[in-house]
Amino acid sequence: MAGNFSRDLTIRQLRALSTLHEAGSITSAANRLNLTQPAVTLQLRNLQALAGLPLIQRTGDGMALTDAGAHVLTLVERIEAALKDCEQSLDMIAGRSGGRVAMGAVSTAKYFVPFAIAAFSRRFPKIEVTLRIGNREEIRDALRGYDLDIAVMGRPPADVEVEMKPLGRHPHFIIAAPDHRLARRRHVAPSELANETFITREQGSGTRMLMQQYFERVGLEPKLGMAMDSNETIKQAVMAGLGIAFISQHTVFHELEDGRLVVLKVKGPADRPAVARDQAHRQDPAAARAGHAGFPRQGGLALSAEFKLAPGRCRNARSVEKIEPVPYVRH
Repeated sequence: MAGNFSRDLTIRQLRALSTLHEAGSITSAANRLNLTQPAVTLQLRNLQALAGLPLIQRTGDGMALTDAGAHVLTLVERIEAALKDCEQSLDMIAGRSGGRVAMGAVSTAKYFVPFAIAAFSRRFPKIEVTLRIGNREEIRDALRGYDLDIAVMGRPPADVEVEMKPLGRHPHFIIAAPDHRLARRRHVAPSELANETFITREQGSGTRMLMQQYFERVGLEPKLGMAMDSNETIKQAVMAGLGIAFISQHTVFHELEDGRLVVLKVKGPADRPAVARDQAHRQDPAAARAGHAGFPRQGGLALSAEFKLAPGRCRNARSVEKIEPVPYVRH
């Protein structure tokens, strides 16, 4: 290397690389950073000299990172996350803020997570909680980018180091319209679903992944109908008779209670979810510590309350898929 990388590296250089990656060109990066193009070019040139390797390359779609550049980008993300945490801690010490906790949840968790947040906020009223809802891939990417302190999802990403704690049960059912031919059957064999059309979640959804694992386990190859990115739309499609669906119980509480949907009594295994917490790189300011200590309990209470209120139509229904982790993840 032309210099001492750890000694001579600057935040300006790293932010120039990160912004170029986001913007795709020197011109756009300069505009975002309120710098001139030559200034951004100089920062990137100095960073590459320190690295001793090309970090960017020109492609048909604009400027892109090399493998070495992508590796340096992960360092930028960690440093930016550490700076935010330090700023938050200083604000709390100075009495300017109660701190912030960034939370993410997969769409099947959005039916109970707000209740857990409400209980947490009553206990820690000065801590600001932000909530981001997305599918499994979106929440996984947010974890990877160090954008979240806590994540409630089906399974933590394999490439993020986490600690898991249980929140509660998370069963998945196969639902149908009340007039479906199997709706009144006391027992339904998986093979009887072979000719059914399944309305599914989109690719990247944890629910879709669980559904596919269930199909493989029972040797089922049903027809897959429309793919939808919303549980609400799937429920409407099933009520309209367009097919049946593999779905989380949390999403169909009111429809089962009102008799607008029924659960097909397909026998299947069950398991328990978990909470995940990343210990690898993120700092641990007071607000985050409070979140890690308080949210698993509040989340578990919210889940327990939901199941105590579960409608009678659910009591004899069988979960058709193991209950995957509902992780609570921290960086």
